[in-house]
Amino acid sequence: MRVGLFVTCFNDTLFPQVGRATVSVLERLGVRVEFPEAQTCCGQMHFNSGYRPECVPLVRRFADVFAGYEAVVTPSASCAAMVRHYHHVVDPAVAVPKVYELCEYLIDVLNVTDVGAHFPHTVAFHATCHSQRLLHIGDRPRRLLEAVDGLDLRPLAHPAECCGFGGTFSVKNPDTSTAMGIDKVADIRGTGAEVLASADTSCLMHIGGLMSRQGNPMRILHLAEILAATK
Repeated sequence: MRVGLFVTCFNDTLFPQVGRATVSVLERLGVRVEFPEAQTCCGQMHFNSGYRPECVPLVRRFADVFAGYEAVVTPSASCAAMVRHYHHVVDPAVAVPKVYELCEYLIDVLNVTDVGAHFPHTVAFHATCHSQRLLHIGDRPRRLLEAVDGLDLRPLAHPAECCGFGGTFSVKNPDTSTAMGIDKVADIRGTGAEVLASADTSCLMHIGGLMSRQGNPMRILHLAEILAATK
């Protein structure tokens, strides 16, 4: 299957190692991955901020860049949700490519839970709002993590609670965002895990920033980085 990697502008700018990890996992499983260099932002930030006319050229560019791929895979639940749920709202005439969040592609398309990873650490997993409420990813991340050799998954007491990031929400409502984040950090610390994982680096950046201000040494990793780890 010919797959296009939608790395997202956020990962490309701040977390390029997540894109490399995603490619590593997919290629290990025999997937042919291509990276269209003409890709840009999916328009999520503009759309969520009310600048919908400014989304139109971004949505059309996305459709053009990823046209012809049998599947588009991304290590971002929020960007996958933007494409699948809102690109047709921005431009009803656009042909929306088939976009999968990484966990969905591994389990639903490749029918794989054990990707051959080895990660001998205790891990807590933060399920992001977009993954839960828009993509309905459910237990897919847990199933993938539980299949990792040596990994000890520690459950959160309140897994469905938002971390407070919410993209532009954290900018417009900084006090509320910070308070929500502090609650999430307390829940994470209560697991005693060495590593915090998630399927969106935006939430990890928010939580990790709060942890660093508290002097918390917990490692922050995208799910793809754990799945890419081997013996």
